[in-house]
Amino acid sequence: MEQALEPRAIDVLLAKYAESHRNHTNEIIHFVCVPAIVFSLLGMVWSVNWSAAVALCAGALFYYLKLSKAFALGMLVMAALMLGLLSAMPPGSVLPLSIAIFVVAWIGQFIGHEIEGKKPSFLDDLRFLLIGPLFVLSFLFRRLKVAY
Repeated sequence: MEQALEPRAIDVLLAKYAESHRNHTNEIIHFVCVPAIVFSLLGMVWSVNWSAAVALCAGALFYYLKLSKAFALGMLVMAALMLGLLSAMPPGSVLPLSIAIFVVAWIGQFIGHEIEGKKPSFLDDLRFLLIGPLFVLSFLFRRLKVAY
């Protein structure tokens, strides 16, 4: 008798995350707001110490690497672009802009979940704060036919 393969952790996490992200409008809001939240969070950390922002990215990338090499590479590109943008910004503008983006993007997220009629996944499991960016990236990967 053939033994069924266990689903990969990344597939289980993405499927669980998708349960509260089925509404098309909520998905579109997430495609905009999740990267904005990541950027703004990095910006707030960057404004305290740029090396802390790099360390935060490294920690997240280590977690992503355990889940999927392709996702880790995609997130490395995204992190490099975001950190590069932060380094090019006038230092005095990083914190206020990051705070503004963070607040607006979270308002967007909660509007999306109100439309969806389901609470955000991270309220049940904080890991989903790290899975949200992969959920967004998974749409791009599927469109580009990149296996993850």
